[in-house]
Amino acid sequence: MSNIISVCEDNEQAFQSRIDRFFHHLKLSNVLQKCNFYKESGFPCVNVLKELFALVFRGKNLYRTLTAQRQEISFGKNTAYRFLNCGHFNWEKLLKIFMGRLVGEVDKLTANDRQSVLIFDDSLLSRNRSKKVELLAKVFDHTSHKFFKGFRMLTMGWSDGNTFLPLGFNLLSASKDENVLFEANRQDGRTLAHQRRVRARSNTNDVVIDLLKTAKDIPARYVLFDSWFTMPQTVVRVKHEKRDVIGMTRITEKVYYQYQDQWLDVKRIYEQSGAESSTGHGILGSVTVRLREDKKTPDDELIDAKIVFVRDKRSDKWLAILSTDTEIDDEEIVRIYGKRWDIEVFFKVCKSYLALAKEFQGRSFDMQVATTAIVFLRYAMLALESRKANDDRTIGDLFYYLREEMADIQFSQSLMLLVDTLRHVLNDMPTLSEKLANEIMDSFLNAIPHPLKQRLLLCA
Repeated sequence: MSNIISVCEDNEQAFQSRIDRFFHHLKLSNVLQKCNFYKESGFPCVNVLKELFALVFRGKNLYRTLTAQRQEISFGKNTAYRFLNCGHFNWEKLLKIFMGRLVGEVDKLTANDRQSVLIFDDSLLSRNRSKKVELLAKVFDHTSHKFFKGFRMLTMGWSDGNTFLPLGFNLLSASKDENVLFEANRQDGRTLAHQRRVRARSNTNDVVIDLLKTAKDIPARYVLFDSWFTMPQTVVRVKHEKRDVIGMTRITEKVYYQYQDQWLDVKRIYEQSGAESSTGHGILGSVTVRLREDKKTPDDELIDAKIVFVRDKRSDKWLAILSTDTEIDDEEIVRIYGKRWDIEVFFKVCKSYLALAKEFQGRSFDMQVATTAIVFLRYAMLALESRKANDDRTIGDLFYYLREEMADIQFSQSLMLLVDTLRHVLNDMPTLSEKLANEIMDSFLNAIPHPLKQRLLLCA
């Protein structure tokens, strides 16, 4: 038993040292001062943040920890809730500074010819059992197609294809008064707390542009959207911020693009482009179009874009991906857009493992922001630890210069691994001769489409 206890203590010390090293590397104390974190008396903000940050990794939540008979944290309930409910702590700026430094470090490990991206998406932050949370609203969940009580967590993240870092967020309530279930408390109009509550009721597209402006120093050429955000008005506004957009377009008859001097929806453009969903594999074709912010936009201010039609593997239908960078080829557009999946993984990890919206049960809107920011910091530490564990160049300059960049796995390479496995299985079968196994493989290679066959031959 004593050996088990000593091992647990060693693990606890090693875990705590990682947290201390993470915050020391980011110069936590100095950053907190810049972000208006201060206390006139009592426990320092640095200690409170570190202990709240570590709770989920120890399998604890704040309520259970504060009500336990054995004191497991150094401060009490009032200290914790005053810290989380404080309206003048600038959590948004704290994330901006921390993530900016982490992006700078990770970007050094990314080759110049490899595109980093900014990703926007929203996810439901559910508070379905709450009644008196500030700005609690009826929010439509696009996954389940139902309304829930809570907030829309609009998130902006950065990715190089291997590491995802959440740069910022906004908790959005409903813009319509009838969907807001509990009003916000009155705040001084000059304060950060008031500005926070105003943004929560703002238009989503305006919040996207505001978040994008805060990332003006982040190295990323492309902004990735899903179909909900890829609207002409939003795309044009992002283009004005000197970024290119790659996003899935809505297949609807209500959104128009200029194609061959006509304003057509995506369905009609697809029909006139000559692409056929019944033949071919993968990319079906592409067209060049122009789009506008609104109907009053003059012709000389239209934005050029490319729409790539892709087969939907889940059905016989097709998908359309829009890119405002018309110089890159179709395959590159699809490959870059694939990085958008990183933010979906981020949402899953935060909700399933980092106790997003589950660990703290406060009623103030400031507390919702504070607890979400703490979860984002936890994910950033895990992402950085994962990068250090998998990328040897983080150990020192020797590996930085000698080791090649961690490359995306090419589809053709993955397919070649499957073909080699099939070849070995056939050769190991006692009922088949080596000659017959080779004939089966040759017949298989001759039957696959020519473009895939060429890629396999190159890999071989």
